[in-house]
Amino acid sequence: MLEHSMLYPVATVSRRLSSMDGMWKFCLDGQGAGEKENWGGGIPGKDLIPVPASFQDFYTEKDVREFAGDFWYEKDAFVPGEWKDKRVFLRFGAATHRAAVYVNGKKITEHEGGFLPFLADITDAVSYDSYNKIVVKVNNELTVTNIPCGETCVLPNGKKMNKPYFDFFNYAGLQRSVHLLAIPKEHVFDFDLDYEISGKNAKIRYSVKTTGEHPVSVSLLDEKGVEVASSEGKDGVIDVADARLWQVRNAYLYHLIIRITDDDGIVDEYGQKIGIRTIQIKGTSILVNGEPVYLKGFGKHEDCDVVGRGFHIGMMKRDFELMKWIGANSFRTAHYPYSEEIYQMADEEGFLVIDEVAAVGMFESLMNFMEASTGKKTAFFEKETTPLLLKAHKKAIEELIARDKNHPCVIAWSLLNEPETTNEAAVPYFKEVFDWAHELDVQKRPRTFALIMNSVPGECKCYAFSDIIALNRYYGWYVKGGYEISEAEMMFRKEMDAWKELRLNKPFIFTEYGADTLGLEHKLPSVMWSQEYQEEYLDMTNEVFDSYDFIKGEQIWNFADFQTTEGILRVNGNKKGIFTRQRQPKDAAYLLRKRWKKLPLDYKS
Repeated sequence: MLEHSMLYPVATVSRRLSSMDGMWKFCLDGQGAGEKENWGGGIPGKDLIPVPASFQDFYTEKDVREFAGDFWYEKDAFVPGEWKDKRVFLRFGAATHRAAVYVNGKKITEHEGGFLPFLADITDAVSYDSYNKIVVKVNNELTVTNIPCGETCVLPNGKKMNKPYFDFFNYAGLQRSVHLLAIPKEHVFDFDLDYEISGKNAKIRYSVKTTGEHPVSVSLLDEKGVEVASSEGKDGVIDVADARLWQVRNAYLYHLIIRITDDDGIVDEYGQKIGIRTIQIKGTSILVNGEPVYLKGFGKHEDCDVVGRGFHIGMMKRDFELMKWIGANSFRTAHYPYSEEIYQMADEEGFLVIDEVAAVGMFESLMNFMEASTGKKTAFFEKETTPLLLKAHKKAIEELIARDKNHPCVIAWSLLNEPETTNEAAVPYFKEVFDWAHELDVQKRPRTFALIMNSVPGECKCYAFSDIIALNRYYGWYVKGGYEISEAEMMFRKEMDAWKELRLNKPFIFTEYGADTLGLEHKLPSVMWSQEYQEEYLDMTNEVFDSYDFIKGEQIWNFADFQTTEGILRVNGNKKGIFTRQRQPKDAAYLLRKRWKKLPLDYKS
C-alpha cells in the first residue's frame, strides 16, 4: 500500500511547513555525467530556474526545449533546530516523470510517475539549525512501461528525442510546489469519508489512519468556524443535523479537523475542507445528492505560456472565471491528475471533476487521434512489457485516489484515455484496473475511460467496464470535415444509433469533440480552421447531442489552445481551444455560452 501520506501540506498547532518554491540551480545532463561525477552532492554551473515550472520554454535553444534525459535541480534549505523532535520531509507536488532526491549528498528516495506527489523522509539526513543541500535528479524520457506512454529514440546526431503516443507536449520538471515539512512522529497518515443524506440531516462515515495508538477525535466546523458535530475514535460516524449540502455551482464547505491527543494535549492535528454530497449512477442519470445533472464543460490541460505545465495560480483563477462566464459546470483533468490547488478551487466553486490518471498513449501511434479514425488496431496490451505497465498504472491509481478521494468536486475516476480496446488482450488489463479503483475508493464513485474513435459497438471489448460511457468523437474534423460535414453527421448518428440498440442503460457523455480553429481566421463561406467552421461544427454536434436522451454531458475539447509536439497537423500546438492559449474567447465561446446558459442542470432528466 501507500509508501507515504498523500495529505496536502498544511500548518497546524502540530505541523510546520516552509515553501521551497523560488529559484533553484539547474542544469541539463545530456551525457549522463551526473551519477558518475556525484552531482547528488551539488550540481555544476550557475544557471537558475523557477520552481514550480516546466523547464522547456524559458530558453531560446531548441536543444533545450526538445531535451530528453536527466536534468538536475539544487537548492539550500534551512532546517530549524526546533524541528528535531519531529519527522522532517521534503514534499514534491510532482516531478515529471521520475526523480531521485539527495540531501547533503545522500540519496534519500526515488519516485516514478510525473503527476502525483511524493515525500522524501530526510529526518536523519539533515543538519539542524543550518542549511542543507537539496539536489533532485529528474528524468523526462517516455517508455511503454510507465504512464503516459511513448518512446525515446536516439537521432543520428546522438541526441535523444521523446516521441509521445499522445497529443500534448511532454513538459517536464518540478512542475508543482515543493515544501519542507515537519510532522509529529505520531501523525494522521490518511482518512476516508463517505456520506449518507437523510432528509435535512446527513451522516459522515469516517476512517482515520495514524502512525500510532493514541486516541483520535474528529470535529466538524461550519463556514463560520462553529463546531456543529464531532465524534471519537479512528472509525465512526459524524451526525450532522440540518446539513448544508455541497451542490453543483453552489458549494458549501465544512472544515473537518482530526486530532490525536495524549495526556499532555494535542499530538497531531490535521484539517481539510470537505463537502457533504453523494454521487450515484441510476439508469442513464448522473445523480448528485439524488438529483440528475447534465455535464457542461471542458477537457482541459495544465498549459500556459512560458511556464508550460507548471502550476500558475493566476492562470487557475482566470480559467475558473472563464468557465463560470461560459456557463460550464464540469471538466475532466485530461490527461493526468492536476495540481491539488485546482481541485481545492473546484471544491470552492462547485465544479464537477472527472479525475483522470495519466494513462494516455495506450494506443501505439504518434498520431493516435488520426489513425484510430481510420480503424487502425495496435494490440497494445499484448506486449511482453505489459505487466510492468500494469504495475505502474495501478500504483498511479492508488496514489491518485489517496490524494483526491476527499474532494467533493471529484465525481468520477477516468482510468484511461483513448486506449486500444479492439483486442481481447485489453480485457484482463481493464478488469484489473477497474476492480482496483473500485476497491480503493470508499465512496465507490463511478469509473470510466475515454473511448477512442475506433472503439465502437461491435469492435470495443471493454466498454462494459465503464459506469459512464465516455466518448471522444471528431465527426466533422478528423472524419469527413469541411463540405463533407453532412456525411459526418450521418456517420455520427449511425454510431449513436448502434449504441442505442445495445440498451446499456448507462449515461453517455462526450469527453472530447471539437475542431481546430485559428483565433484570427475568418472566411465566408467557411473552411476548416476558420471560426465560422468551428461554429458550424458545433451546431451539427449539438443537434446530435440533443437527439439522444441517454447523452448526459458534453465536455468539449479543449478549454484553451495548448502546446503539442511540432508537426504538419499542428500549427504551434492544438488549436481546438474555445479560448486562445492567452485565455481570450474565440467566436465559438459565445455560441457555447448561449447554449450552456440555457440548458438546465437537470437537462433530459
